[in-house]
Amino acid sequence: MRQLVSGATAVLTQAGVASPQQDALALAEFVLGVDRLVLALPPELPADFGVRYAAVVDRRRRRVPLQHITGVAHFRYLELQVGPGVFVPRPETEIVAGVAIDAAAERAAGDAPVVVDLCSGSGAIALSVAREVPSARVVAVELGEEACAAIAANARRLGLEVRVLRADATAPQTLADLDGAVDVVVTNPPYIPPDAVPVDPEVRDHDPDLALYGGGHDGLDVPRGVLRRALTLLRPGGTFVMEHAEVQAAAVRELARETGELQAIRTGADLTGRDRMLLARRR
Repeated sequence: MRQLVSGATAVLTQAGVASPQQDALALAEFVLGVDRLVLALPPELPADFGVRYAAVVDRRRRRVPLQHITGVAHFRYLELQVGPGVFVPRPETEIVAGVAIDAAAERAAGDAPVVVDLCSGSGAIALSVAREVPSARVVAVELGEEACAAIAANARRLGLEVRVLRADATAPQTLADLDGAVDVVVTNPPYIPPDAVPVDPEVRDHDPDLALYGGGHDGLDVPRGVLRRALTLLRPGGTFVMEHAEVQAAAVRELARETGELQAIRTGADLTGRDRMLLARRR
């Protein structure tokens, strides 16, 4: 086993995979059907293990996302089932979700908070809010058909109450029944500019374009529309949280100021200390 994992690590390193040893171990665990290889190594490997392991390592060498091979993505306290056509949640978005969860939990002290996740993607944020703030009424809005199906399936599997709406998150009619009644609007919208194609093949070739490119020369067309919709949805004093690219921090703060309807506008950092989210409150 050590030799096989070591060899796989070398193959993935040569292919440019960012975390070769971690992925080599994860793929071995996937093939064996165990959670922790060092704790559950069988006394004798299955006869076909080498062939099956080589097959999945080759897929990863060709930069198929690890999550698409194993079918699983970990996000905060959740294990989500993901696959082709569904945006793979990123670790940095866990901080965005945490801010929304804290805001919802604060509101939950007095009432059942209403939380809307616009451009929900895999539903990782919405499902995390539902898990960590059980009293919350959570709505996930997503345009992608495969993504909506994945959110609903994960909610059922995890036993979480999340309303899933397939719709344009920027359209005025979307969730019109909740206008002025939402406590927290959180979003990780597409925001990549058209000339900033991702370098990593896992993102460029496998994440849906709908979840990546924000439109316009600066990639902020969709975030602008999401911001407008959030202003209508939020109750006075409601919280708005939006992920963005590091280089967009100043521009996004200016968009928030220009509305004249948001206060306490600031930028939040991700796990690496980069400016990655806008935080504000409805006046």
